[in-house]
Amino acid sequence: MKKRAAAKPESLPVCAVLLAGGRGTRFWPRSRTRMPKQLLNITGGETMLRETVSRLEPIFGLRDFWVVTNIEQAAAVRKQLPRMPAAHILAEPVGRNTTAAIALAAVHLLHNHQDAVMTVLPSDSYVADAAHYRQLVRAALDLARAPGNLVVFGVPPTRPETGYGYIEAGSPAARIRGIRALRVRRFTEKPALPAARGYVASGRYFWNAGIFFWRVSTFLECLCRFLPATHSALMRLAETIGTRKYRAALRRIYPTLENISVDYAIMEPAARAGDATRVSVIPAKVGWSDIGSWSAVYDLLASQRAANVSTGPSFALEASGNYFWAPGKFIAAIGVHDLVVVETDDAILVCPRERAQDVGQIVRWLERQKLARLL
Repeated sequence: MKKRAAAKPESLPVCAVLLAGGRGTRFWPRSRTRMPKQLLNITGGETMLRETVSRLEPIFGLRDFWVVTNIEQAAAVRKQLPRMPAAHILAEPVGRNTTAAIALAAVHLLHNHQDAVMTVLPSDSYVADAAHYRQLVRAALDLARAPGNLVVFGVPPTRPETGYGYIEAGSPAARIRGIRALRVRRFTEKPALPAARGYVASGRYFWNAGIFFWRVSTFLECLCRFLPATHSALMRLAETIGTRKYRAALRRIYPTLENISVDYAIMEPAARAGDATRVSVIPAKVGWSDIGSWSAVYDLLASQRAANVSTGPSFALEASGNYFWAPGKFIAAIGVHDLVVVETDDAILVCPRERAQDVGQIVRWLERQKLARLL
C-alpha cells in the first residue's frame, strides 16, 4: 500500500460504519439468520437499518456509509440499501465480535482514504430525538479529528439496568459546538443490581450505547498496541484489498482474529492507559433505546401504561398490557395481561412480557434440536 502524506485533521473525510451482523435471537420468531432484527420493521416505520441510515444522511453522503455484516445477510443488506456502493457492504466469513468487524472496516477506509474520521454504531438502535442526535454526532466528529482521541456516546440512565455496560465520567474534557465532553474514568460491564442502583444514584455513570468516534489511524494504533496479533493479521489482509487475492485472504485470515468486543479490547485499556490516548464521553440524552426485546418494543409503542399494542385490528375484553404481532389477522383477547404474542408463517411465540429477555433460549433449543427451518 503506497504511503501518502498525512492529511490535516480539518481535511479528513468522515465515514459512518454500521455494524449489522447480529442475529437478534430475542426477536424470534420474526428474527431469523437471514433476516435478523436490523433488517426488520420493528417499531412501525422503516427497517432498523434504513432508519439508522436515514437518521445520519444529513451528515454523511451514501458513499460515506459502510456496513459490516455476514455472508448470510449480505444480500438482504444490499437489497435494503441499493444506492450504497456494493463494495461498501463488507461480509464477514465468520463472526468474530465487534473489534474484528470495526477493524475490517478500518483497513478498507485506510485503503480508500489513508485516514478518515470514523463513526461506528449499531444498525438496530432507536433514537427519538434525531435532530439533537445529529448535533451530538457533529460535535463528536470534530473532537475525534484530533490524533489520539477516542469518543463514545453515553446515555443518561433512566433506571438501574443490569443488561448494559456503563461508563464512569470524570472531569470536563472539552466543549465542542456548545456540547460538553467528559473524560472517561473507566468502563464497567453489566453490573449486579445493587451496583447498578449505585451507579444511577451517583449521577457519574452513563449507559454505553456502543456509538464510537475516532480517526482510522487512532483506532489502528490502539489495535496495534492492545491487540497486536489482530493488527498484524489485518495489515496482511489490507495488502490484498482491491485485488483478486482479497476474498481468499479474507476467508483465510478473518477466522484467526481474536474474538473480543471493542469495549474490552480497545476502550477499557485505553481509558486505563491515559497517556497518548484520550477517551471522552459525550452525554447523549436523545431518547435512545437498543430495543433489545419484545418487551422493549412494547414500552416504546404503548400509548399509556397497560395499553394493548397490536399491529392490526383487535378487540380486548378485560385484557391489558399485551403486545400482539399477527399482520393480516384480527386479534381478540379476553382476560389476558402483559403477554407477548408474535405470529409468523411457521411459528407462534407466547410469553409474559417480563420473560421476553428469555426468548433467546428458544433459539438455542432449536439449534440443539437441529431445527434449521425455524432458525
